[in-house]
Amino acid sequence: MELSVLNIKGEDTGKKVSVSEEIFGIEPNTHAIYLDVKLYLANQRQGTHKSKERAEINHSTRKIKRQKGTGGARAGSIKSPVFVGGGRIFGPRPRDYGFKINKKVKVLARISALSAKAKSDAISVVEAFTFDAPKTKSYLNVLNSLSLVNTKTLLILPAIDSNVYLSSRNIPKARVTTVDSINTYDLMYADRLLISESALSILETQLNK
Repeated sequence: MELSVLNIKGEDTGKKVSVSEEIFGIEPNTHAIYLDVKLYLANQRQGTHKSKERAEINHSTRKIKRQKGTGGARAGSIKSPVFVGGGRIFGPRPRDYGFKINKKVKVLARISALSAKAKSDAISVVEAFTFDAPKTKSYLNVLNSLSLVNTKTLLILPAIDSNVYLSSRNIPKARVTTVDSINTYDLMYADRLLISESALSILETQLNK
């Protein structure tokens, strides 16, 4: 499979790069994608929720009414969940929502996500670029040249470039990441992937390990 290389003005440079069919041309495994996205979202949860159960409520322990003769149900404690101000039955407790999936499944999920984007023609390869200083306007001009201003984009760089990253940070639908930090959620969230030409070989090497 070959992809055209664009410059930051949105023009075709005439160069073409070959990409691996094993990374960009497989039949996407939707279940692997589902598992990896589910794991990513689970790991975003703090899990610090907590409500008091009856043993933790600070109330009197006296019997609130006599056992018999009231015409109502017997009641021993004001902490009972049936009363206002009582404990909560089976309330939430702090917990870790994370779970384990195999490394090979994670890799398969990323490859499947890239193949799905390639299949829907949602990948653009751009020449390596940088900015002299972090300016939102600079990155906005790049997106404007590529006709992607109102599109959810993910730019994949070979290594962190502070000027490019900081320039993109204020744009709501634009994300910038590195080859080392890509995840299935970000790949699927973006409507258009922008892959730096210099990042392609590193990406293929990492996913082919």
